[in-house]
Amino acid sequence: MMPGMGMQPQIVLLREGTDTSQGKPQLISNINACQAVVDVVRTTLGPRGMDKLIHDENGTVTISNDGATLMKKLQVVHPAANTLVQISMSQDAEVGDGTTS
Repeated sequence: MMPGMGMQPQIVLLREGTDTSQGKPQLISNINACQAVVDVVRTTLGPRGMDKLIHDENGTVTISNDGATLMKKLQVVHPAANTLVQISMSQDAEVGDGTTS
């Protein structure tokens, strides 16, 4: 900071209704949300990987054991869990077939 200059207030722009919680409760919320996504994908991995049946709001049924496909079909709203989904989609786009999570 330059001498003689006062501190500038930080300006944060958020959408109305945005949760601004911080600290340990938010950290626990992030961990729980990511763990829920991981639990969905975990059982599809390995030689005994199970298929998952996903029924969406349009009535479309998808059966797959591909983690990337499952994560695309999930309607994730939690920001931390949504980051996992975006990483999966990015990896699938970059590497292609064979990626599961």
